[in-house]
Amino acid sequence: MSFAAWSLSIGLLLITLVLSGTFLKRLPLSTAMLYLAAGIVLGPIGWEVLVIHPINHALLLERLTEVAVLISLFSVGLKLSLPLSNRDWLLPLRLAFVSMVLTIALVAATGMLLLGLSLGAAILLGAILAPTDPVLASAVQVESSEDRDRLRFSLTGEGGLNDGAAFPFVMLGLGLLGLHELGTGGWRWLAVDVLWATAGGLLIGGILGTLIGRLVVYLRARHRESMGLDEFLSLGLIALAYGLAVLSHAYGFLAVLAAGLALQRVKEHSSVASLSATGRTALPLTAQQPITNVSGPLSDKSSADMMRAVKGFNEQMERIGELVIVLVVGTMLTFAALPANAVGFLVLLFLVIRPASVWLGLLGAPVSRDQRFMIAWFGIRGIGSVYYLMYAISHGLAKPLAEQITAITLTAITVSIVLHGISVQPIMQLYWKRTSKEES
Repeated sequence: MSFAAWSLSIGLLLITLVLSGTFLKRLPLSTAMLYLAAGIVLGPIGWEVLVIHPINHALLLERLTEVAVLISLFSVGLKLSLPLSNRDWLLPLRLAFVSMVLTIALVAATGMLLLGLSLGAAILLGAILAPTDPVLASAVQVESSEDRDRLRFSLTGEGGLNDGAAFPFVMLGLGLLGLHELGTGGWRWLAVDVLWATAGGLLIGGILGTLIGRLVVYLRARHRESMGLDEFLSLGLIALAYGLAVLSHAYGFLAVLAAGLALQRVKEHSSVASLSATGRTALPLTAQQPITNVSGPLSDKSSADMMRAVKGFNEQMERIGELVIVLVVGTMLTFAALPANAVGFLVLLFLVIRPASVWLGLLGAPVSRDQRFMIAWFGIRGIGSVYYLMYAISHGLAKPLAEQITAITLTAITVSIVLHGISVQPIMQLYWKRTSKEES
């Protein structure tokens, strides 16, 4: 099909989504389900407009998913405004580290017993499937920086953190397959891939987000310089944090998440500066008098305007990334020849492994039974899993193993998009109804 026909198909899809957006919100359907269906129609199964092979185009897909994950992680960081000293942060931390490690271990054990995988391949499969998706889970994500719902905060924080925290286990799996240097007794993996790469990524991103955010707010509030181009600020900070982290052998995903978290907190710093400079707390922006003190309310306004513009741009980019990647997943389903014994594996993944990992990881946590159930169910697989899959393939994964893991991963993502897309609206409505009754 010609480029003009391809352009026509995509244009019709986008306009249809815009025109039917309000109607679709009333149906138990997610936009990801529509993107997936469109990918199937445009792919080899349908019109053959878009033909992408998961192995032959692994490097291209790795780059596309990498960009999509980076944008989504930065967006997550901007939304999570809860003070880092708040104990509610323990919930996503436990999910992203304890529950994720348990998920990898259970997936690896199941893969070895049920699928006949080697230890390295089983750990790699676990690391690919363990991360939850911060993009496709938008219906159960934090809606704004003022959102304090414990359920949404836990799922949003988990999706942001475990997209980076799964990397050490991807490297471990590749190392056991002979595709990555682990060092004698695994010392290099522990020292570099686990300790330094994780801590270094968070440190680099946090420092850059804080410094750049404060510099922009200072220039705008004091000198009325560096006005506008907030889209470039967003992309520039993502690129800077990611590039510096990777060149330092740290995890770029965690660096970008930390940069978003740090940038979000620039407005908190400016509010403190306003208090110390004026001797009183700045009024809300809607109640402020004409600005006369550039070190006080104007600083607050500069940071608020910056955050509003950066968030808006990032949300639009996040939606475009979701469209592109899920569309591609739909086109690749024709290459996902799922082995018969993998069906039982997927049933265990969604109905046993994820719930068990969440319940064990949240033992004693201050969450209600409804919240615990919903966190266990909404372990949505998506773009992060595609990235790790393509990363492994482009780093030399043997073709037979690559085909097997690709089929399992793409099917798991498809099942997740459909099951969670259908169930999210009625389950969330029931949750809000029960929450309202308990509060009244």
